Amino acid sequence: MTDATENPVLVTTEYRGVFFGYATDTSGDVIELKRARNCIYWPSGQGGFMGLAAEGPAKGARIGAQADITLRKITAVAPVTEAAVEKWEAAGVYRG
Repeated sequence: MTDATENPVLVTTEYRGVFFGYATDTSGDVIELKRARNCIYWPSGQGGFMGLAAEGPAKGARIGAQADITLRKITAVAPVTEAAVEKWEAAGVYRG
């Protein structure tokens, strides 16, 4: 994805971070994510990080607050479905 359109993506990092957000370019070693949220925990029925991209956070997932971030040490980038975007956007902020 290298056009100027913001695309919803799920990004994983070498340090086991899992982040949802909007990127205009995911072709390099560094990705800028707008309105990013991290998944702190997901339940075993989630289907792993690919389930987060396909279906959005399941009940019991712990989702962090929103911020614009720069990610390095990228291991995967997955497009996020429209249905999953709705769940990411609606998820409450986990406060522990």
